[in-house]
Amino acid sequence: MHTRTRMVAVSAITAATALALAGCSGTAADDGRTNITFLSWTDEEQMEPIIEAFETEHPDIDVEASYSPPVAEYIQTLQTRVLSGTAPDVFLIAAENKTNLIESDAVLDLTDEPFMDGVQDFNLDTYGADGSRYGLSLSSWAAGYAYDIDALAEVGYDGIPETWDEFLEMLHALEGAGHTPFLESVDQMPTTVSAALGARTAQMDPTMDELIFSGESTFVDEWTETIEEYNRLYTEGLVSSDVVALDGDQVRDEFANDRVAVINAGPWIINAVEEANPEKNWEFGQVPAFPGGEPYQAGAAAPGYAISSSSGEAEQEAAKTFLSFLASEEGVRMFHEATNDITVTENVEPEAAPQFEPLVEAIRAGDLYLPMISWERQEDALNVDAVAQMQRMIQGQISPEEVAAALDARLSG
Repeated sequence: MHTRTRMVAVSAITAATALALAGCSGTAADDGRTNITFLSWTDEEQMEPIIEAFETEHPDIDVEASYSPPVAEYIQTLQTRVLSGTAPDVFLIAAENKTNLIESDAVLDLTDEPFMDGVQDFNLDTYGADGSRYGLSLSSWAAGYAYDIDALAEVGYDGIPETWDEFLEMLHALEGAGHTPFLESVDQMPTTVSAALGARTAQMDPTMDELIFSGESTFVDEWTETIEEYNRLYTEGLVSSDVVALDGDQVRDEFANDRVAVINAGPWIINAVEEANPEKNWEFGQVPAFPGGEPYQAGAAAPGYAISSSSGEAEQEAAKTFLSFLASEEGVRMFHEATNDITVTENVEPEAAPQFEPLVEAIRAGDLYLPMISWERQEDALNVDAVAQMQRMIQGQISPEEVAAALDARLSG
């Protein structure tokens, strides 16, 4: 993960998207090839070999790729290009922008495209509406806690404890033994909060989000207790409020270099940690159970590849060819090997990295939760507010209840 910036206002995006639909981003090359533009949030090192393999197989198509890190920075970059009439031919439809993109007709309906066959319905439905599907989501992800096995053993633990109270006790023990016990990037929705809320809503019918968005309940009623428990990391001095200045890559590097015992993370850190410290003894575990809950994990269907409805006919056809390659056995296998994501297509059976195996069963069972996926509207604005308000809470400026109240105000505003 990387440093994020605030997204542009939802009202401005929605109002102006229609103006952008007239713009076409791909062009015919002088040598007769079709150029398509692609905005990726998978980084260049991981994505470029896949693009090169596609261009080798399809020499009549040139993919002009640009890169922007998730989440907020990517969303802002994409929306800026959409608003300026230079929407990429191919881009990611994500939890934070799917409603705006679908409702403004900015993305092509991919429901009947052959490359959508053989992909789990859970993933395709995540980026759909009213029976139509707009994103090719090829994997699912989960994020939990990556931990240093040797550091935990030093204070008498063989893994992440099952309950939140026990976990905090372990962090205090690690701190007493001279370790930095825990770091969590908070430049996006914290993994801890998402997982704890997921465990809560998994036991509810109607779900927590159905109650909130129908007006039968509120964020204050449903979120406050969870955020209060989460805030103990900071009120008990286990994590410095300075963490608001760290992005996910910095947190990962602290872990890779043995400067912190436990971090929030997902499979995207595996290659980098292994490269930086191949002798490191580490593994993933679930986020411990908050009061009344169970161990759980943040996660969702990965963002889907979408095609701009504003692109020209030739560019759209070339973009479909590109998505067909991404969904092919070769494309899926290359993506899995580059990212360690757990792919969900029939043509490839992914092999999880040994460190990540404890979370694979939950991914395949669909025991995943991400608020932005479950929110029924205003998910981008609510996400920005949630992150900003939690950062204020971490810095001691507002209370957990005030975080939740700010989300209620946004939803009703």
